[in-house]
Amino acid sequence: MKTLITGGGGFLGLHLSSYLHKKGFALTLVDIRRFNKKEYIEKEKLVVCDVRNKKKLDALINGQDIVIHAAAALPLWKRRDIYTTNVDGTKNVLELAKKHKVKRVIFISSTAVYGVPKKHPIIETDPRVGVGAYGESKILAENFCFQAMEEGLNVTILRPKTFVGTGRLGVFEILFDWIYDGKRIPVIGKGNNRYQLLDVDDLVEAIYLFCLQNKNSYNDAFNIGAEKFVTVRKDLGELFNFARSGSTIFPTPAFFVKRALWFFEKIKVSPLYQWVYDTADKDSFVSIDKIKKTLNWRPKYSNSQALIKSYCWYLKNYNKIKSKTSGVTHTVSWKQGILALFKRFV
Repeated sequence: MKTLITGGGGFLGLHLSSYLHKKGFALTLVDIRRFNKKEYIEKEKLVVCDVRNKKKLDALINGQDIVIHAAAALPLWKRRDIYTTNVDGTKNVLELAKKHKVKRVIFISSTAVYGVPKKHPIIETDPRVGVGAYGESKILAENFCFQAMEEGLNVTILRPKTFVGTGRLGVFEILFDWIYDGKRIPVIGKGNNRYQLLDVDDLVEAIYLFCLQNKNSYNDAFNIGAEKFVTVRKDLGELFNFARSGSTIFPTPAFFVKRALWFFEKIKVSPLYQWVYDTADKDSFVSIDKIKKTLNWRPKYSNSQALIKSYCWYLKNYNKIKSKTSGVTHTVSWKQGILALFKRFV
């Protein structure tokens, strides 16, 4: 099956390409940045292309059976780039997929579209109120997807919880770095809230199953997250027990810490963005009943299992990770900024 993956050079793209190659898919991977060819299989076609470049994207989508649209500008990017990439880029993909009669488009959205909801579990029909440019842009991109469905294109929208796995760095590298050094881990509030995650391998398997479908019943939005999770305190406790570094939970007053983090974000000395710290002390979990019933599928990994699996990879690759420069994607370390100062005192 001929399949194009936008964002193919990212964390999810790398895992998708490995899995789908084993399933016999003929892959074209597209990314705005150059690929590290050592991480990919020789038979895969690697193309540097910005999804905002409609003319170049046109030639790439022509002849594809499936398009998995995972390219996105992340919250740390400039506001204009977030909107043009996430909204205009998605519009380009959908228009070209319709033009070339692609069998299915799978759009990787985010549970950030729900903002900071007041009720849980969140279901797919709950209000979408995005926080910040990223959440807002994902809502607008989804709107184009729903419109494309009405126009006859087969489109699946996936709304994953924050996913983690081998190779995931970014904000998780900050957590792993502190645990590695045996530091106390500050949590906003007391850590008694339930915060659902998702293992990337579970996400990849679900995407694969959607690739096989060509019925209208799969043209919808689906939440996806771990099935087994407890409180932040307990899930992190399992990771601490595995790491044996001496790390423990360090509760902090949510009201004051959130305002401090908001200020640090505005003056650009903290890598944490608003949606992360706004939801950090609250319950944050979605219902996955719809995707389980539709696909006859269920996730394999719990929160703690996903974290431990990712931390094991971090330990094995510690020296390599620390030798690389920082950036703003999920596959590299983020500059800790003022957090590095606080790290000295906890």
